[in-house]
Amino acid sequence: MRTSLKWAATLAIVAMSPAAMGAGDPAAGKEKSVPCQACHGEDGRGIDPTYPVIAGQHADYLEKSLTDYREGRRVNPLMSGFAANLTDQDIEDLAAWYASREGLTDLSHAE
Repeated sequence: MRTSLKWAATLAIVAMSPAAMGAGDPAAGKEKSVPCQACHGEDGRGIDPTYPVIAGQHADYLEKSLTDYREGRRVNPLMSGFAANLTDQDIEDLAAWYASREGLTDLSHAE
């Protein structure tokens, strides 16, 4: 039990570290999100069910996805084109913005 408590405390500290929360600036990400809004909507919930909801996703997931699109490890003609010119800071800012948005709990109600 004592070991479990130590692990839980360690995980809590790591989860709250700046690196885990992302280094991006949500306000800058909002400004940079204008091209993204064509498919993902202003709030990241998508403009129709064919586009993924990115609002409320974890920043590290969004950062990895955008980096993978930019580097060609993940391929989608639209996303690869949008991500091609993003800097690391752009990616961190966009990830921070969309991670700060409220996601959907019931995806059948996506707008």
